Amino acid sequence: MLKTEEWLLIRDLYSQGFSISEISRRTGYARETVRKYLKKKTAPEPQKRPPKPSKLDPFKPYIQEKLKEGPYTAVRLYREIKEMGFDGGKTIVKDFVREVRPKQGVPAVLRYETKPGVQAQVDWAEMGTVEVDGKVKKLFCFNMILGYSRMRYVEFTLSIDTPTLIQCHLNAFEYFGGFTQEILYDNMKQVVIKRALKSSDSEWNPQFEDFFKCFGFIPRLCRPYRPQTKGKIENTVGFVKRDFFLGRRFTSLEDLNAQVHSWLEWVNSTVHGTTYQIPLERFKEEKLSPLDQVPPYKVVHKETRKVSRDCYISFLGNKYSVPYRFAGRTAELQILEGIFEVYVDYEKVCEHEILPGNCRVSRKKEHFQGLLSEILKENSKCKKDSQIPLKFSDPEVEKRSLDVYEIFSEGGFE
Repeated sequence: MLKTEEWLLIRDLYSQGFSISEISRRTGYARETVRKYLKKKTAPEPQKRPPKPSKLDPFKPYIQEKLKEGPYTAVRLYREIKEMGFDGGKTIVKDFVREVRPKQGVPAVLRYETKPGVQAQVDWAEMGTVEVDGKVKKLFCFNMILGYSRMRYVEFTLSIDTPTLIQCHLNAFEYFGGFTQEILYDNMKQVVIKRALKSSDSEWNPQFEDFFKCFGFIPRLCRPYRPQTKGKIENTVGFVKRDFFLGRRFTSLEDLNAQVHSWLEWVNSTVHGTTYQIPLERFKEEKLSPLDQVPPYKVVHKETRKVSRDCYISFLGNKYSVPYRFAGRTAELQILEGIFEVYVDYEKVCEHEILPGNCRVSRKKEHFQGLLSEILKENSKCKKDSQIPLKFSDPEVEKRSLDVYEIFSEGGFE
């Protein structure tokens, strides 16, 4: 097809009186071509070339279906199709996702950056429900991010009470190998009971206050209704939902946390979208307070359970035996560092190591010693009580007055 300029040239030569043969010689086009384009009243429209085949073509339907399910990140979709055999680059995946993803506007914010070792941010996220021990429970996600390096820590829990919050902090500190000078929170009741205008004047949750004073970090509270104050953690929560949790399969809480730890290894080793640096590399510049300068801090978490008739309690999908004399009673579990102690009426009756996975049983023989003999005794007693002896009735004898015998002795009734 001729370009617009070439079509105009042919028409101009023809208007000057040149013959078709002369125009053909001057332009190099065949006479049939010259005649064809002289008949056209409008400039020829350029034809679009068919797009070149792309390595991404076989995977585009999969990506589009996934984006219909939820707002998956381009990075996660790249990982998934790579496992399916895609050997192209990450850029074409990002470009395609950007092209097909629905466009949404976002409000502008002013980003606040912190120096190394100064601040971390913490938040909870609700992740739906799971079934544990035959009951439907809410699933929560604890998130902590270091403000300077953007190193992340994530943990899933079944509770958001204060002991759980403290234990998640301890696990995060262990993961990072230290803690920052201050940690930013929203106004969660596990941290603050009554907020004051000045953060340090607030009425803190007593249990959490004991914790942060022991470690010496300063809790900061973000301004009410200003989530952008802790934008780093807000972005982290959303990223965890889209890049890790969405569509995830897991068999237990332990399995889910094992999966998220593997994901953390990847995400903390990947270039961050804001700093354009790898968090693990920036982490080398963090100046965290070391853990060895703080005495060991123990968190006891308490839960109640009903002891079943077969002398077991359920905890996180597994069964644990209890001495048989407490069958049917209500017990308190005190959970601490991988074990839990069982109390009935303030008496410690046993303890167990927490089993990984689910559908497992921890049975201690001593919990059932003497149970069989008691059952046999009880059965024997029931059998004995059920055997009621038979009684034979004496023949009925007519009862007479003694006066009758007096009459017989005197020869009466002749």
